[in-house]
Amino acid sequence: MTTLSRRITLSIALAAALSASLPAIATAADSELTIFDWSGYEAEQFHPDYIAKYGDSPTFTFFGDEDEAFEKIRSGFKTDLAHPCSQSVVKWRDAGLLEPLDTSKIAAWKDLNPGIMAMKDLATTADGTAWFLPWDWGNTLVTYNSEKVEEKDIQSLKAFADPKFKDRVSIGDNVDDAYALASLVIGLKDWTQMTDEQFKQASDFLREVHKNVRVYWTDNTDIVQAMSGGEVDLAWAWDDASVQSALAGAPIKAKKDTDEGLSTWVCGYVRLKGAPGNIDKTYEFLNSINTGPVAQFLLSDWGYGHANAKAMEAIDPKVLAEKGYDNVEKFVDKTLFQSPVPAELKQKMIAEFEKIKAGY
Repeated sequence: MTTLSRRITLSIALAAALSASLPAIATAADSELTIFDWSGYEAEQFHPDYIAKYGDSPTFTFFGDEDEAFEKIRSGFKTDLAHPCSQSVVKWRDAGLLEPLDTSKIAAWKDLNPGIMAMKDLATTADGTAWFLPWDWGNTLVTYNSEKVEEKDIQSLKAFADPKFKDRVSIGDNVDDAYALASLVIGLKDWTQMTDEQFKQASDFLREVHKNVRVYWTDNTDIVQAMSGGEVDLAWAWDDASVQSALAGAPIKAKKDTDEGLSTWVCGYVRLKGAPGNIDKTYEFLNSINTGPVAQFLLSDWGYGHANAKAMEAIDPKVLAEKGYDNVEKFVDKTLFQSPVPAELKQKMIAEFEKIKAGY
């Protein structure tokens, strides 16, 4: 059985459990370290050194999106580490959910990509305190079935609202990715400056897209299965959807050169305040994910860049260029980077997206 097949099989088995009111324990392994994560990141290839040292993986619990994770942690759910992305780190930190990281215990901290580390108020605050270990970075972009969709018909992101794709579209059940798509369509690259009129335009576009949506996907397993199985032909999805579908033999491709561009993000790990687990194992895990072999696996099997610049430099430059990770400045140029939006705007997005999905 391939790595992808094992991951899909495991995720299907867990699907029912994920509907519970509290985060489901997906892999009840090492009880001294609990990680709140996106489904799929429990893969052993992401933390091989941890397993080699302790004989087992940490215990993983899963969330569907970062706003759900935020609310569960704020309501008292205890975990040691969590895996938010660029648009959420400030929100979590300002809410008092995080503990600073001790960078002296992170062996490759100085090897992290300077371009990512320079992003304002992301990994560190102005006083130099570290709150976030950048780890994976990638895109949300057009993903399509190359046997059913002609590339010329999806040169513009407006294709998601084209009636010809009715019942053939999927976008994430994720407010950040949804409004990233809509912002790009209305010509907005910096969504932190979104006006009320632009918010209305973006929301109106998502209402048109809703008419074409067959399913709102919630994780990589959902969208890989939907596209590989022929349920949908056009998706707004993360890099891993096309990479994993292709590894499974499906004719799924990603398109990076649409007229309006694409969205980018950086995700990573944070330590939660009141973390109940073993502090030494916490840092062993952070070191385990931050190595060359892990960077190779992340790029080859998931299509994501690794924030460890030294590890990325060891990868064939041709492969990096092919995947689009040879230059972080170029990577975020002419795209919508999912930086934190003002709290009031984020709440408007969340409320409006729920209405849109319900058909209102």
